[in-house]
Amino acid sequence: MTGDDERTGLAGYDAVVYDLDGTLVELLVDWGAVAESVLSVYAEHAVKPPTDELWGLLEAAPEYGVGDQVEEAIADHERAGARGSTLLPLGERLVEGGGTRSNEPPAGVCSLNCEEACRIAVETHGLGDALDADAIVGRDTVETHKPEPESLLAAVERLGAEPSGALFVGDSRRDAVTAERAGVAFAWAADLI
Repeated sequence: MTGDDERTGLAGYDAVVYDLDGTLVELLVDWGAVAESVLSVYAEHAVKPPTDELWGLLEAAPEYGVGDQVEEAIADHERAGARGSTLLPLGERLVEGGGTRSNEPPAGVCSLNCEEACRIAVETHGLGDALDADAIVGRDTVETHKPEPESLLAAVERLGAEPSGALFVGDSRRDAVTAERAGVAFAWAADLI
């Protein structure tokens, strides 16, 4: 965990934002199949894909006039994957606490998954009591997505906190970079289990 040395545990923060997939739940998504679906969108529109990397295809899609179609192709897989997702140990801890621990700050989600998939996973696993529904931010909630800081800053703001008083918990280098760019402390999910 990084941040002020005086802060110990989650109670030392004004807000905690969690990544979703790989942190709270594991979405049942075959990302190779997602990439194939996205490449099919490019092919259907007779557009030569600029890369075969999924997130690069997503980022380039608006430039090629297939932004909405690519977003929907990815979101279809994510929504289904959220319904079939598995609750991870950190998510289990949140469900067990269910928002009843008065010493813990309000919590939200900042995810690279679409907002609807995030909400489906939250509902599927009973995470709603532990998370502020207004602070569930997906890739399509704001104009940019991780590792750009806008989505994390939106979640922090919706929790009524300042970036300097918030903690972002994630499982990837992209999450760590997002926190750094947003000026938010970062903790690895594995360190909190």
